[in-house]
This record gives sequence, structure tokens and C-alpha cells, in this order.
Amino acid sequence: MLESALPTPCYLIDQAKLKENLISLDALRQRSGCRILYAQKAFSSFPFYSMISRYLDGASSCSAYEAQLAHLFFHGENHVYQTAFLPDEVDQLVEICDHIIFNSPSQLAKYGVFARTHNVSVGIRVNPEFKSQQIEEFDPCAQFSRLGTTISEFPMQQRRNINGLLVHALFEQNADALVRLTHALIDKFGALLPDMEWINLGGGHHLTREGYQIEQFEETVAMLQRKYGLKVYIEPGEAIVWEAGYFVTSVVDIIQNEMPIAILDSSAVCHASDITEFHYRPPLIGAEKPSVLPYTYRLGGRSCLPEDVFGAYSFDHRLEIGERLVFKDMAINTLTKARMYTGMPMPAVAVREMDGNCKLLRSFAFSDYKNRF
Repeated sequence: MLESALPTPCYLIDQAKLKENLISLDALRQRSGCRILYAQKAFSSFPFYSMISRYLDGASSCSAYEAQLAHLFFHGENHVYQTAFLPDEVDQLVEICDHIIFNSPSQLAKYGVFARTHNVSVGIRVNPEFKSQQIEEFDPCAQFSRLGTTISEFPMQQRRNINGLLVHALFEQNADALVRLTHALIDKFGALLPDMEWINLGGGHHLTREGYQIEQFEETVAMLQRKYGLKVYIEPGEAIVWEAGYFVTSVVDIIQNEMPIAILDSSAVCHASDITEFHYRPPLIGAEKPSVLPYTYRLGGRSCLPEDVFGAYSFDHRLEIGERLVFKDMAINTLTKARMYTGMPMPAVAVREMDGNCKLLRSFAFSDYKNRF
């Protein structure tokens, strides 16, 4: 199938770029000895799990459902963390996971010994109170954060029941941020590290992005291995699918309100929520920032929500109704966050295979909306 024959809106995954990222990460783990887990929350599309699992050490999950998905379709280690587990979830998770990470001392006390009796490695998420470069409301180490345990609340009396620590405080950042995070971790929790078997440095490492400080990353991993004897894990999401996804959409109307506004057959709020939540501006093929090219348009979504806006872009021509627009780097947090709010139809999902041909994997209908309940 030609790309032009795909329905719109449509998520299009580039298999060749995905493989390129995976090969790069595989080489990194071979060189450094760092274990790399796939953070499913970025892109939990299981048709690609067979390929992904060949290059990584396992998968990480943020819920019981994600852990079940990894168990069904992934190979290697299965790690799960959640802010709070329910009793029936833990009963099932100890059968399918080899690592369970708790968020709080109370959850550790409630389930930790039970997990260890099932030969599951037990961890706790810690909060080093490290301020990352994120927007504050999305910073897991911000004041009053519910994510992780601070050193003042750490359950020292339970330390014999803890095999490892998880710290996650980065978002699409370079290795200099990892170095600062590691220093903060050692400053707060360094006395505990010699007793631990492993450390999980979480996600947010933009490892496959051009210019990432790979040597600095490897030096940090080597230091933790050498100084503390730790097995080091990371769980990237965006680095795995970086630039491996496109979002194909069409112009369905053009209106005027002090500037031309193109209405698309999709929704930023429903189909690419990082645009409205994180103020992400995806690259658009053939377009530039406003006013760089002769014709500037505000691109709006089709929902009734005022904030449903993709952003302003400029073009070298006037847009026409029916014209296709292709956003780049749209695999991350799109399929996993997509929703049918206000009855907005879900985009189709397609793959551009290694030979360049496109294949439609899934389309959606009214029945998918109706059968949600």
C-alpha cells in the first residue's frame, strides 16, 4: 500500500527507524553492561514487541495491565511499578513479574515479604528531591509529589527486604541531567547503595537523539557499577521510538479569524495530547515556524474544546481543503494516550515496513466507541 492510500487521520510507524534506534541501544548495553528495559507507557503497541524484545533486556510497566501485556508479548525481564497496588493485582503480578517496585513504605510493608517469597526482586521508588528541567506540574520530584519516597520517610527498618531502588526524574534530557540526578541520589541515598543489588535510573534519557552525551552516560553507569557493585537498569521510552512515528491528517475546513485557521480531521487533545499538555510542537513536513514562509496558518483540531490546537505553522503555498499534512516524531505518547473524548474517532494505525510499503494494522469504528462500557 502506498502512503497516499492510507486513511486519515492515521498513526504511521516507521519500522526501519524503529530498528535503527534499537540497534543503537543494543550496542550501548553491550558496551556499558547497562540493562535496558522498554518503558511501555511511551508506545504500548504490541505488534512491534517481537522486534523490540530482540534488542533489549525486558520491559517495564506502570500498571498490572501493562505487566500482563509484557508477559504475553515480550521476552526477557518483566518489571512493574505502580503508585499503589491492589491486593488482587499483587497476587497475579508475583506470578508474571521478576521485579516489583513499590512507591511507599506502607506498600512495601504490606506486600514486600509476600513478593520475596515468590522469588520476586523487590524495589522501592525514591525521590531524591532533585529539580529537573521539566514544567513543575509534570516534575515527579516537585514539592508535594506523590511519586517516590524521600530520605526522611525511607523505611530503614525494612531495608533488608529491599533489593533495589528506582529513581525517575528526567524527561527527554541529556546525560548532564543524569549526572546531576546521580549526584543528588548519592547525596541522599548513598549510604544505602552498597546494600542494594540494583539501581534503576528510570527513563527520560534521550539516548538516540543526535548530540546525546553517550560517553557521559557510560561513565555514570560505570561509576555506579564499580563503586557500589550495582546492576544498573534504565527504562527509556522516547529513545526507542524517537522519530519513528508520523501522524497523517487532512485539512477539512479553512476559516478566518484575524488569521487563516485550518481545521484538521483529527484532534490534538484526543490524538496527540503532549501538544496541549507539554506544549510540544511536532515537526511538520514542508512547514516552518510562523511567518518564515509566506502563508501562516493556525492548525486546529475537530473537537469542540477551545484548547484543541496543534499550533501555528507557515507554508510556501495556500492550504487547500483535502490536503494531507504529515507531522513527524509522533509515536511517543500518542497511541498510549489517545482517547475518544466527545466521540472523536480514533486514528487508524499503520506501519511502513522495511521494504517501504505501508500496511494498515488497525482501523476503528463507532462500535469501538459504543463498546467502551
